[in-house]
Amino acid sequence: MSVPVNLVRREVIETAETLVVKVGTNVISRPDATLDVERIAALVEAVVRIRETGRKVVIVSSGAVGAGIDVLDLGARPEDLPHLQAAAAAGQARLIHHYDDCLGRHGSHAAQLLLTAEDFTERGRYLNVRNTLNTLFEYGAVPIVNENDTVSVDEIGFGDNDRLAALVTNLLSAPLLVLLTVVDGLFASPGDDEPLRLVENWDDGLFDLVQDERSHGGRGGMRGKLEAIKSVTAVGESVVVANGTRIDVLDDVLAGREVGTLFLAHGATIPAWKRWIGYAAKPQGNMTLDAGACRALLESGGSLLPIGVTAVEGSFLHGDVVSLVDPQGREFARGLANYDARDARQIAGRQSDEIPDQLGSLPYAEIVHRDNLVIIDGMSRD
Repeated sequence: MSVPVNLVRREVIETAETLVVKVGTNVISRPDATLDVERIAALVEAVVRIRETGRKVVIVSSGAVGAGIDVLDLGARPEDLPHLQAAAAAGQARLIHHYDDCLGRHGSHAAQLLLTAEDFTERGRYLNVRNTLNTLFEYGAVPIVNENDTVSVDEIGFGDNDRLAALVTNLLSAPLLVLLTVVDGLFASPGDDEPLRLVENWDDGLFDLVQDERSHGGRGGMRGKLEAIKSVTAVGESVVVANGTRIDVLDDVLAGREVGTLFLAHGATIPAWKRWIGYAAKPQGNMTLDAGACRALLESGGSLLPIGVTAVEGSFLHGDVVSLVDPQGREFARGLANYDARDARQIAGRQSDEIPDQLGSLPYAEIVHRDNLVIIDGMSRD
C-alpha cells in the first residue's frame, strides 16, 4: 500500500539542502543487541539515493556500545561507565568499518567525527566542527557522527545522540533533521493506531504525551527526542520522526510522503551566530532581570541595560554566554556578556551614565547588546 504524498512535506524536503539522519541504537541492532549489518547496508543505500538528488547527508549514528558487546563477546550491555566506554571504544571501530564498507560499494567513503559537548560549547571548536563538515561535503564523503563515548564522563551528555543530532543540524545551511527510531512517530495517546502526522506549532504540552522512560538499549526515548526537536524548530528548521525499521522510510521522507511525524519550524530562521549563543554554548552564569527589562527584551527587541539587572550569579568573563532569567527565576533568553561577573555586579541596577563612576570608564552602555541576545522561550522577535 503506497503512502500518500503531502504538499507541506514536499515543500519542506524541496527546501532542504542537507539531511541530518539520526539513527537510534535499536534501529541498527538485532534482538541480542549486536549490530544488524544488513540494516546498515539498506540505510546506506537510501542515503546514496538522497545524495543522488544533489543533497548532502550527515549520519548521526548510535550503536558503538552494541557493536562493542559483539566485538568483546560481553554477552550483555555493561552497567558501569568504564566498561561502557571500553565497549564503545572497541565497537566504534566496528561501526565505522561497516558504514565505510557499505558506502565504498557505491563509490563513496565514511568520515568519522567523534564529538563531545565541549566541541559545541567552545566557539572555536564549534566553528571547526562546521568547517570540517563542509569540507567533507566538498570531498564527497559522508560524515558519520557519534558522541566520543570513550572520553565522555557524563553518560551520555547528549541523550542518546538526539541532542547531538540537533546541534549538528543547527550548524548547517537549510537542513532537515530526520530522527529514525523504532516507533512510527509521536502519538497523541498510547492507544492510537497512527501517530500525529503534523505538528505545526511547538507547545511544551507535547511533553505530556510521552512517558519519562528510555528505550531498551538506547538512552533518550521520545522525551529526549522532543527536547532535541524543540531546539531545532526554535531556530527555524523542521524535523521528521519516523520508524527506521521500515525499509523505505528515507525514500518516503525524500518523496514527501506522510510517514512519521513532521514538526514544522516555528518563527524566523535564526542566524548561525545566534544559534550558537542560544542553543549550543553552555551559559557560564546568569542575570536576573526585573519585569520592565523582561518586557523590553521580549516586546521591543531591545538591549539589556544595567538598570534592569537585579542580581548576577556565576563566574563569567567578558564575551561569555549568560542566561537571562525573569523575576520568577525562569530562563527566557541568553546573550553574550559585555562585562565580566565582577563588573556586572558593580553596575547592576544602575543607569548607564553611572558606569564610569563605578568602573572608571564606559566600555559599553549595554550589559548585553541586542545583536548578541537570543530569546529562547519561543517568543523571539529576532
